[in-house]
Amino acid sequence: MSFGEVVDGWQAPERPAFRALSGRYCRVAPLSVEMVEELYHANAVDDAIWDYLPYGPFASVDLYRDWVAEVAGGSDPMFFAVQDVAHGSWAGVASYLRIAPEAGSIEVGHINFSAGLQRTRAATEALYLMMGWAFEAGYRRFEWKCNALNIPSRRAAERLGLSYEGVFRQAGVVKGRNRDTAWFAAIGKEWCALSAAFDSWLAPENFDADGRQIIRLSELTRPVLVTRDPALA
Repeated sequence: MSFGEVVDGWQAPERPAFRALSGRYCRVAPLSVEMVEELYHANAVDDAIWDYLPYGPFASVDLYRDWVAEVAGGSDPMFFAVQDVAHGSWAGVASYLRIAPEAGSIEVGHINFSAGLQRTRAATEALYLMMGWAFEAGYRRFEWKCNALNIPSRRAAERLGLSYEGVFRQAGVVKGRNRDTAWFAAIGKEWCALSAAFDSWLAPENFDADGRQIIRLSELTRPVLVTRDPALA
């Protein structure tokens, strides 16, 4: 009788540390109150970025500073800020959370990219760097969960090569409203192919003189997907 595939040589990976990750287009660094002014003004362009988060929007920079002071430095969730190096400004936030080294599982969440950061190479590279750190550290599973009504987030997860795993009904109550949660994940044996897909998409030669992509990332990650999200069909 089999009780599952034997995982030879398994050792729990280390927990994430507050260290910066740098790429060609972005820098990911521990969130701090020193970043508040830039983040607040970047976020203020469109309050809709807060719609599916359990907090925000913030009515003033002081209230946002209070929130950052409360969450910065926490061990789970562990918040980072994203800087678009082309503009030199902090423009987004993401975190590691539900960090379970003993299971080899880690999630990315609390993703809140300003309107100016969304749909940029910096935004994609930031998530690539966070995913890359996790798999290279020895995690076996990288999760993405979002409100099932948040179609842009579901689309982003699939574009990044995370396979759809279903919807957990009535998983929570957020801002007084029911939340069904859609689950996505990539696993360790998929990382080599996903990393190659990201490298190909992020290469400067994949963009024309006007910055338009030549090959879509979704085309490169699609062969890795085990299942696809029926809500995106």
